[in-house]
Amino acid sequence: MEKAEIFSKLHEIFMDVFDLDELELTDETSANDIEEWDSLSHIQLIVAIEKAFGIKFTSLEIMKWRNVGEMVTSMQEKLK
Repeated sequence: MEKAEIFSKLHEIFMDVFDLDELELTDETSANDIEEWDSLSHIQLIVAIEKAFGIKFTSLEIMKWRNVGEMVTSMQEKLK
């Protein structure tokens, strides 16, 4: 799956999970950039991503991510 396609789908998931009408999602976006992104919404986000893409993440993978770009890189590896 192409990075642009992943970002497009992720953008919809982020807006749904965080209940936002507008959101600019970039490689550098992190929890610090989205006020609604707390520990509970993080779990909801991961579950929504896993369900939408049909993949599973390990706790170690999730803890290593510092931003959306690292999340997408991890997803690309799983979607090969």
